[in-house]
Amino acid sequence: GSAKMKNIRWGIIGCGEVTEVKSGPAFQKARGSELVAVMRRTAEKAADYARRHRVRYWFSDADRLINHPEVEAVYIATPPNEHKNYTLKCAAAGKPVYVEKPMARSYPECQTMINACRTATVPLFVAYYRRALPKFLKIKELVTSGAIGDIRLVTVQLYHAPFPGDYDSENLPWRVIPEIAGAGRFLDLASHTLDILDFILGPIEKAQGQASNLAGLYPAEDTVSARFVFASGVHGVGSWCFTAAENTDLNTIVGSKGSIRFSTFGNEIILNRNNQIEELQFERPPHVQQPLIQTMVDELHGRGKCPSTGETAARTSWVMDEILKDYRKHQGISFR
Repeated sequence: GSAKMKNIRWGIIGCGEVTEVKSGPAFQKARGSELVAVMRRTAEKAADYARRHRVRYWFSDADRLINHPEVEAVYIATPPNEHKNYTLKCAAAGKPVYVEKPMARSYPECQTMINACRTATVPLFVAYYRRALPKFLKIKELVTSGAIGDIRLVTVQLYHAPFPGDYDSENLPWRVIPEIAGAGRFLDLASHTLDILDFILGPIEKAQGQASNLAGLYPAEDTVSARFVFASGVHGVGSWCFTAAENTDLNTIVGSKGSIRFSTFGNEIILNRNNQIEELQFERPPHVQQPLIQTMVDELHGRGKCPSTGETAARTSWVMDEILKDYRKHQGISFR
């Protein structure tokens, strides 16, 4: 038989909420992978995570984790304002990097990260994990196989009531503080949709938009509308509002012979071809990042490719920068 493959040993910087179920356990459950170290600024929280998830080392200092000899690859699960800095440190240490989404606060930050990893010949992956989920692979297959004919346009609608923390003006969530998040919940949530559209339909080559803060709950924009055009010629329009009364999550891909309606965050697809409507349901994996993490681990072992890289993720940051351009200029917000 073949020699047993040794595990890729991961460290996590910022083992907060996203790492509890979505990603953390997947580093232990993926084939050929293990989680050996975690870091949080608060030592007690790092120690607590390590104990509950049975992780060997914990740190309150990121540099110690990045440079630890047993850590072979690093997952950066901090807010976006720290992604660039930690990615550069990992590249300098010669270690592959997996970064939470959005990849950074702006496209120029993404470019700096890509260049550092390229120079260090270190792989750079980004947590747009929908690229590896069966539901979205199915949509891509339907589009590619011509199930709904030639693609004409796509519409995106995402409306959400304010999140509980958004009302707490003294203690706002970091996701609505532009210096930390890069923008508001648009960057956090629209990024998933724009990235999966890039995966299904190819890159967007033109984008423009309007952004406003209409409810005044927090410093970031809460309402965004955009139009965009894919390199293939397909048109797109999108509207996002995070201070609405009710929640709506609907994307529609319109083709010459039918349409595909799907949510970004739910589990269903509604396929209409030749006026026949079919609903397809999908299971959500218990650790939703595990399928993507498996593709990364496989690539690091030299078998297969991860579909979500710095190159693909930066395109989504470019699109969001274009959509927010006028608003950011007006607000004097800039991230190089």
